[in-house]
Amino acid sequence: MSLFLAGSTLVVLSQTLLPGLALPLLIAGFALANAFLVLMYRHARVRRAEAWQAQLEHVSNQTGARLRRAWDELDELDVAPAIDHPYADDLDVFGHASLIGLLGAVGTRPGIQALRAWLMDPASPSEIRARQEAVAELTPMLDFRDSLTARGRMLGSVTVEELESLLAWAEEPVWLRDKKVVRILSWVLPFLTVSTITLHAMGVVGYLWIPPIAATLVLMRHVGTRILGDFARLSSGDSGLRRYAEVVEEIAAQDFESPHLRGLRDGLTEGHEPAPGALRRLFRWIELSDLRLSDLHFPMNLLTLWDIHVYAALDRWRERCGLDLRPWLDSLGDTDALSALAGLAHAHPGWTFPQVEESAEPVLAAKGLGHPLLSTAKCVTNDVTVGPHDTFLLVTGSNMSGKSTLLRAIGLNTVLAGAGAPACASSLSMPPLELRTSMRIRDSIEEGVSYFMAELKRLKEVVDAAHAESRTAGSHLLYLLDEILLGTNTAERQIAARQVIRHLLDSGAIGAVTTHDLTLADAEDLKARAHPVFFTEAVGEASDDAVLQFDYQLRPGIANSTNALKLMRLIGLDGNGARTGGGPHQAAE
Repeated sequence: MSLFLAGSTLVVLSQTLLPGLALPLLIAGFALANAFLVLMYRHARVRRAEAWQAQLEHVSNQTGARLRRAWDELDELDVAPAIDHPYADDLDVFGHASLIGLLGAVGTRPGIQALRAWLMDPASPSEIRARQEAVAELTPMLDFRDSLTARGRMLGSVTVEELESLLAWAEEPVWLRDKKVVRILSWVLPFLTVSTITLHAMGVVGYLWIPPIAATLVLMRHVGTRILGDFARLSSGDSGLRRYAEVVEEIAAQDFESPHLRGLRDGLTEGHEPAPGALRRLFRWIELSDLRLSDLHFPMNLLTLWDIHVYAALDRWRERCGLDLRPWLDSLGDTDALSALAGLAHAHPGWTFPQVEESAEPVLAAKGLGHPLLSTAKCVTNDVTVGPHDTFLLVTGSNMSGKSTLLRAIGLNTVLAGAGAPACASSLSMPPLELRTSMRIRDSIEEGVSYFMAELKRLKEVVDAAHAESRTAGSHLLYLLDEILLGTNTAERQIAARQVIRHLLDSGAIGAVTTHDLTLADAEDLKARAHPVFFTEAVGEASDDAVLQFDYQLRPGIANSTNALKLMRLIGLDGNGARTGGGPHQAAE
């Protein structure tokens, strides 16, 4: 600022001092002003570099927080919940402390949308293998992945509505091409208006500008509603959509090896022209449409029919590249989502890529299977086998021993496998699986649905899905049922639960069921088809008080202990509900 003031002072002084000093002062003043502009430009570069480094540091910090499972330190992704999805709510796929939070290294809206879709719907085995190969290539490309995430985050947020509005416009038929009269008038009227106003100002003619002005107002009224409506649809304000060309250009410049990544990269250069340049032109015209938000809009539009010319340019872009826009953004989103999966693989080198084979026996076989949302320090792994058909995994154990965690570990790793991601296991093999769960049931006062009826509806959906004939060839249903039918009395629950399990066994589905009812599989037809496993606890000593200890290790057989009364004692309640004098560590029976 000092340079600018000094330069301005010298320029002013050059006009007031002796003629002999005017030229040197003027030259010196302009030199200082130019120096100011150079320093301002360099300062802007430094500020951009600082912002870039700060964003890279933030990306690194987020990676560390995900590794520690420090959920409160993570940025929340703007992801729509999956209402009434067969497993998303039960398995914490979305929301706080969720699977998509663990995979949160996505920087663009198309990337978030792609990742959400992958976690909700498993891919085919061939697509899974293609993604796994791509993820393996991206895993060591730390600089590229961090840059992709940081650049996407720096661009700004993009809502689903903004993205879909742009895509819908791009895929609609062009509008002005067939309106030849409008296009001709958009050139003739401004010429007549400007020329007649100029001649009137020069005193050559009178008020000949009135007819073209009147015709311009009529034309603006005739086409203005449609044009301004489309401008509003395209306007993304401060949205990062305007700078997606930067991210696309970075992807297009990569020299990938895997066929899947090469296909995504090449998809950004296919069409009538390469995506980076086309996107820059598109958003440049969209920015020019923002003149309507300025006080200059009406006079500029009146003199030049600005809106029609901008819309015509957008229409030409739409005619040339409109149908290419969705494939371009799909390629961007898939690459961004694959980069997030690669981040998971890089952070957990001990995890494995599951083997998903169409010809495989209907068995999910895992060694060292763990819950992916637990940190390495807290995650206890187990060897687990679910299947083959006509059998089910029966999981028993006392409260808090790990039954529900095991089901979620099976389910979440199945979701990761279907997305093409590494799984939290030392090995995992399975056929293509359609996942269904009944774990976290909620009643609804608004809908008049009791807990029991809500669970019955969910179990009916699971059974219907198991018997569905529309399943893809080679695909099998995997069900995970946690303490089913708790909303009724013990005798009826036992009968009903057995009946549900029989339906599922007869359908050829494979699955796991947890229960506190140690006699659930006592029926002769179920006993031979159940593979029983259990968790247990031990009573340890701490500060002279007995405490329950869990090792979360899976054992073959049926649990032979319960701990409900022990837990009541530990929190200070005796078996009859009366409060005891003890605290949280009171001795348990």
